[in-house]
Amino acid sequence: MIDPFGDRPENPPEPTPKPAAAKPLQKQQMVAMRSRARRLALQALYQWQISDHGTAELLNQFAADPAMKKADTEYFRELLTAVLKKAAEYQALITPLLDREWLQLDPIERSVLYIGAFELKDRPDLPFKVVINEGVKLAAEFGGTDSHNYINGVLDKLARELRPQELKMHTL
Repeated sequence: MIDPFGDRPENPPEPTPKPAAAKPLQKQQMVAMRSRARRLALQALYQWQISDHGTAELLNQFAADPAMKKADTEYFRELLTAVLKKAAEYQALITPLLDREWLQLDPIERSVLYIGAFELKDRPDLPFKVVINEGVKLAAEFGGTDSHNYINGVLDKLARELRPQELKMHTL
C-alpha cells in the first residue's frame, strides 16, 4: 500500500541489523580469566610432575576441559609451555631460597613456585605484587595448611632477586 503523501510503502522493510561488535573485555574479566588460566596451569603442572605427560599431551587434554572456556587460553598455553621448557632454569632460581630440598616440597607448592618464577622472570608486565598474590591464593586453595605462607616468603625473596628496581619503587 502507498501512503497518501508520496510513493513510500506503508510498512517499510526493517533495516538489516548490523552484527553486534564484540565488546572489549573489561579489566575485571581479563583478570579473572588470567587467574583461571593459572589455576588450570597449576593442575597441568601437578599432573606433569606426577605422570610426566609431555607438553602436547597436557595442552590437548586441558584444551578439552570445559573450564578452559572461561580462562585466558593464550596465557595458559604460554605459561605451561614456558615452564615445561625452562623448568630446570626456574628450579635453579628457586632452590637457593628454600629451607629444604626441592623434592621435599609438595607438588602443589612446586607448581605454584614454577608459575611464580615464570611470571617474575619472563613477564615483567605483571607487577610483582600480583604475581605473589596470585601464588598465595593458589597455595591457600590447593596447598597444605600453611603452604600459602611459605609460598609468600619464597616468592617475595625471588621478587627481590629478579625485580630489585620494581621493589625499590614500591618501598619509597
